[in-house]
Amino acid sequence: MGFLKEFKEFAMRGSVVDLAVGVVIGGAFGKIVTSLVDDIIMPPIGYLTGGVDFSSKKIVLKAADEAAKQAEVSINYGNFINVVIQFLIVAFCIFCVIKALNSLKRKEEAAPAAPPAPTKEETLLTEIRDILKNK
Repeated sequence: MGFLKEFKEFAMRGSVVDLAVGVVIGGAFGKIVTSLVDDIIMPPIGYLTGGVDFSSKKIVLKAADEAAKQAEVSINYGNFINVVIQFLIVAFCIFCVIKALNSLKRKEEAAPAAPPAPTKEETLLTEIRDILKNK
């Protein structure tokens, strides 16, 4: 019983739930970025480079042999280029989000909190001090 209770407390802590939400949103964001790179960014780049489709670019080390049922061995550098572009887009988006959060934090820090009102004792002591000064 103690183990299950301890696990439930662990799993329901705010940081674990926040991490789970972050992973799910990150996965969805990754799919969006993949689509952005594959469907929007790479076609114009391919057009500018003369119709080159980077995702199919590769260096074949050993051609496929159908008779021996051996698959092709190749270095898929075009896919690597797509992944690097996706990484740069994700890194730039995260940079923008962090920069926005930091600017919000700076604004909060820049607005100093009003000093707390003096307590009754402080007010009475200030009045006594002022009376003694005037004598």
